[in-house]
Amino acid sequence: LKIALCNTLNDDGSCQKSGTLTCATGEYDQYQCSPPVSSSTDAILTRNDFTEGGDGGDRSQCDEQFHDNSELVVALSTGWFDNGSRCLKLITITAGNGRSVTAKVVDQCDSVHGCDKEHADQPPCRNNIVDGSQAVWDALGLDSGEERVTWSMA
Repeated sequence: LKIALCNTLNDDGSCQKSGTLTCATGEYDQYQCSPPVSSSTDAILTRNDFTEGGDGGDRSQCDEQFHDNSELVVALSTGWFDNGSRCLKLITITAGNGRSVTAKVVDQCDSVHGCDKEHADQPPCRNNIVDGSQAVWDALGLDSGEERVTWSMA
């Protein structure tokens, strides 16, 4: 496991890669920042199993608990998680099909660390991820592995 970090913001304030994490499965970009948040922030929705033994890894950072897949909960990429400032706050996620759902932020989708037990052996998250429970996917009427969405504070 090798980690290299450097500055994360370009002169224009945009997010840049902060390093590379080398894992057994390959090399992965690391980010300590995410794209700027707006009233309609572009993101990629991925699916996460927040239950004990699920692909979410350890307990959620915000409340130190596991969550049932029927709960409307999400993890945000490191920059958007913002050192926990969005913990237990609600965000509204809107899919391309026009459907929206409000979900609670309970965890960070770590964009710096990964490939270890704490992260369920998964590589670091990309910096534009909203990682939603099955309930979020169901509420949005979506069923594939990744979907383009927008999100905002509720």
